[in-house]
Formats: sequence, C-alpha cells, structure tokens
Amino acid sequence: MAAPLPSATPPPAPEVLELLRHGSLDITGRIVAASNATLLCTVELDGTTGTCVYKPVRGEQPLWDFPDGTLAGREVGSYLVSAATGWGVIPPTVLRSGPYGSGMVQQFIETPGATVSDLNGEEVPDLDVEDESYELIDLCAPEAVPDGWRPVLRAHDYGGDVVVLAHADDARLRRMAVLDCVINNADRKGGHVLHGLDGRVYGVDHGIALHAENKLRTVLWGWTGEPIGDEATEVLSRLAAELEGALGEEMHEHLTVREVDALQRRVRGLLAKPTMPGPRGDRMIPWPAF
Repeated sequence: MAAPLPSATPPPAPEVLELLRHGSLDITGRIVAASNATLLCTVELDGTTGTCVYKPVRGEQPLWDFPDGTLAGREVGSYLVSAATGWGVIPPTVLRSGPYGSGMVQQFIETPGATVSDLNGEEVPDLDVEDESYELIDLCAPEAVPDGWRPVLRAHDYGGDVVVLAHADDARLRRMAVLDCVINNADRKGGHVLHGLDGRVYGVDHGIALHAENKLRTVLWGWTGEPIGDEATEVLSRLAAELEGALGEEMHEHLTVREVDALQRRVRGLLAKPTMPGPRGDRMIPWPAF
C-alpha cells in the first residue's frame, strides 16, 4: 500500500516570481549535463538576490516532433499547471528576456551532489551530504531493490547483468507522477527529479511536455493501474475548472489551441477513469533513463 500523502506544500511566495520576472540576470556558470543551453545565473532586485536557471530559446536543440522555439514556453506552461495544483512540484518559472534573448528562467534548487561549472569549465565542488534518504530512483540488482520500492522494469546492463529500475513509494513522487500524466511529460528521467536540501522533491526539465499527442515517457510507472486517490481527484477537479477559465487563457500564451484542448481532455480523462495509466507502445521510459 502506498505511503499516506502529507500535506501539499503551498505555492511559492509571489516575491519569488517577482524576482525572477524583473530581477537583473548575471550569468555565473552553466549546467554541463543539459542537452539545451542551460545557464546558471544570479538574479537581483531591490537588494534581494537569488540563484536561477536561464534557458534561452536560441539555445534549444531542434526536435523532430516538437516545433522549434517552443520548449521555454512549455516549461512555463508546465509550471502554471503545477502551481494550480498547489503541490509545488515544479520550481517557480517565468518567460522573460535575458542576456541571450527570451528564455525560461527558473528558481535553482540546491541538491546533494549538485554539480555546475562556471563558463571556464572549472567544476564547483559537490555538496557533501551523505544521506541515503535522498535516493528516490535507482538502478539496482534484483536482490538489492530497497524494501517497499516500486519496480518499473528489468533490463541488462552493459556487462550483461540483470538490473531493475525502481523508485521509492514516496507520496511526493506520486504527486509528480500524476502531474506528468496531466502535462504529458515525454522526459521524466531520474535526473529530472531533484530532492532539495529543503526536504521537498521537485521536477525540472519540462521542455518536451504538453504535446497534443500521447508522449508520456517516465521512470515513475510504479503505480500503474492503482487509483489516483482522493486528494488527486479533488485537485484535478479544481484544475479542470480553472482550465476552463483564466488558467486556460494563460496557457494559450504558450501552447496551440489543439494542445490546450488536449490538456483539458487529459484532466477530464483522469477524472473519468481515476487510475494511474500504463505505458503505451515500446518506448515507456526516456533514454537515457538518468
């Protein structure tokens, strides 16, 4: 049985969004593992400073199935849906002008072992936090899967040994899995799940989400076929109503009419059949998985 859901985290303070929208950006480094240009910045407004991630549209890599130049808007749209749920899954995210033009700006989440590099390629030392509770998704030998974890699939590693992709039966991950179904996330890698030093669990990198066609690929299939639960049903009922009003209008700033319609249909579909869906087709997870 799944662990009980704790209270959802309230939405971020408006001051965070104000800082991200209107603060001055100073590029200090880059996140080297990202496939698109992903820059680390300090942001300052009226004496308040913070750290954020800036992804300029001009740094997006072309994709065969997503229109060019739309990834930043999809990141913002995904955040708007997340914020409407009240779960706080996606860090505060805005679309604004920056040093390299228009792009997505998102609050940076500090995590154990977070590695960034400055523009000269010099690594910043990893945060030294030794706490296994931060492990939420892993590839394990079959006999080493932690008790209570949810297996997703079995495969062979490059040495031919059997490994199991599994994730924790964690209420915060379950909320994320529901959100991924709603936004049709095509890229929920293990590395896109961040366990923050504040104890919260965040999802990042939602540039290939919110497509009109089904593209859900995720490492969080462990609850397939189970009820989404009373809390998720209540949240999605509220979300469906908001998408018919002001939120739906705001989504049109970032998505096509067809994509907004598909988003509304996905929410209604989960309410009509309130169970966690399973994968369709052969490609159930993104690649690489981390």
